[in-house]
Amino acid sequence: MVDKFDKGTRSSIMSKIKSSNTKVEVKFKKALSKSGIKGYKSNYKIIGKPDVAFPKRKVAIFIDGDFWHGYNWKKLGKAPPKKYWQAKIMGNIKRDKKCSRALKKDGWKVMRFWEHEINSNVEKCLAKVQAALQVCKMP
Repeated sequence: MVDKFDKGTRSSIMSKIKSSNTKVEVKFKKALSKSGIKGYKSNYKIIGKPDVAFPKRKVAIFIDGDFWHGYNWKKLGKAPPKKYWQAKIMGNIKRDKKCSRALKKDGWKVMRFWEHEINSNVEKCLAKVQAALQVCKMP
């Protein structure tokens, strides 16, 4: 693949893309705090590094960006034209599934929210979190 930018410029561009504390993550964490849900950790150091984790209840929450994690990208016709990006997104999808399986095997409840879900109805996402936390009682 030929890039229109030289290696240094591309590296600089890519380094500015945030991987944590994105706008949607900040919105979700603020909503958690506002709703009174406590006891979570940000970027907890377990498999997959969930965006939000409740270690005592073993609940891991991932907030997946629609583009980077491939939300219906083929079905919606939003697949990027370059094979490099298609391979990158497919790799992210496979890694997400692998991490979810590993965490579930280790006894974690894994929740994944799409960026558009949080942006359109964060309250619905919070209700799902509250329900999961009630089921996953502390040991």
